[in-house]
Amino acid sequence: MDIADSVLDLIGRTPMVRLRQVVDGIDCPVVVKYEVTNPGGSSKDRPALSMIDQAEADGLLKPGGTIIEPTSGNTGVGLAIVAAQRGYQCKFVVTDKVGPEKVDLLRAYGAEVVVCPVAVAPEDPASYYSTAERLVKETPNAFRPNQYANPANPKAHYETTGPEIWEQTDGKITHFVAGAGTGGTISGVGRYLKEQNPDIQIVAGDPAGSVYSGGSGRPYLVEGVGEDFWPTTYDPSVVDRVIPISDQDSFLMARLVSQKEGLLIGGSCGTAVAAALEVAREAGPDDLVVVLTPDSGRGYLTSVFDDAWMARFGFLHAHEGPCVADVLATKGNDRPDLVYVQPTESVRDAIELLHRHDVSQLPVAKNEMPIANAEVLGSIDELRIMESAFGETSVLDRSVEEVMSPRLPTIGVGQPVSDAVQMLDLSPALLVLDGGRPRTVMTRADVLSFLSLPQTTPSSPA
Repeated sequence: MDIADSVLDLIGRTPMVRLRQVVDGIDCPVVVKYEVTNPGGSSKDRPALSMIDQAEADGLLKPGGTIIEPTSGNTGVGLAIVAAQRGYQCKFVVTDKVGPEKVDLLRAYGAEVVVCPVAVAPEDPASYYSTAERLVKETPNAFRPNQYANPANPKAHYETTGPEIWEQTDGKITHFVAGAGTGGTISGVGRYLKEQNPDIQIVAGDPAGSVYSGGSGRPYLVEGVGEDFWPTTYDPSVVDRVIPISDQDSFLMARLVSQKEGLLIGGSCGTAVAAALEVAREAGPDDLVVVLTPDSGRGYLTSVFDDAWMARFGFLHAHEGPCVADVLATKGNDRPDLVYVQPTESVRDAIELLHRHDVSQLPVAKNEMPIANAEVLGSIDELRIMESAFGETSVLDRSVEEVMSPRLPTIGVGQPVSDAVQMLDLSPALLVLDGGRPRTVMTRADVLSFLSLPQTTPSSPA
């Protein structure tokens, strides 16, 4: 009988399917390695099983032990599946950019989940890396697979994913494209394919801002891919090219593939497919591009596939009537798009900035432009500072982060002006997001100036 002995026997041997609806004008065939058919719904089932097998063989994980790991969700699911079969407990640490569906999914497998802020450095005690290390020390009989440094991670893809791709394409593959998170997939698959044919090009699709594509690793919205440090599981010697892809292009591609191809893929899959199509445009009809899509879009129904969420972050534009972009188009160009103050600057410096640019509110944010939404920490309000300084002038010499107000409400550049009017009824200013990043501050005066114009021309939907 064709019956698996356990769910672990269902890991691997995933299908491949050719893209046909999103490849207009591209002669090179583009094929998806569709990892969603793994029992946990992602490619992470492979290294999860490999890492636990190796830990048991090495005596690092003992009966009744607890598996602790920082994860964006998929590795946690894979580990939880193995744990369920073998009697282990699980504690997973995620960042606050991970969607609620993924957190609920981990808990559905019986895992304990700890949520940490995303906009902190890896060495920060509050980071999800540091939190995982603390939990390992506090928990008896704990084991951390450490997918970012565990050689069993790329080994899983070297021994399974790579051979499957080579066999399924009959050795005709010329380009392999995948995201790089831990680096396990692209390093393991890349090494195997290079051993079969050194001319095969290995390409990483990477979130713009990740270290792999030359960024600092500052926050971006795509989950489960890119990094803010260099994992030892990533082997740069097998990667021929890294293509940075923006959050906007990643999310719109995920939506396009889902709607046109019938393949429901997530944001990181959109990153990989966008990079693969760029590669395919440069390739010829005799080439063959294989792109690995690591998971499903089911974990992104309240984000990537939610029109309201996409509009709120400035990824979609309203289909009817004037939108926030039309208001911004009428503003003067006598100051930078976004004026903000660093949290460590003094209140005196913030006041000087307010006066210099003739504004009454400023966002408080870390780092240099272009900043991420997660790097906005609060706001400075002229009226509140005046009230505080009136009673205690020493406030002026304190740091901004000590006296700042909550963040300004955010609105997407493509949301209707009617939304802005409603929000400005409760707040004197709004932080406008464009492509997921803060672009400028919009005030009541800006909207009034726009509404007073003889006529308005709505911007084109994006």
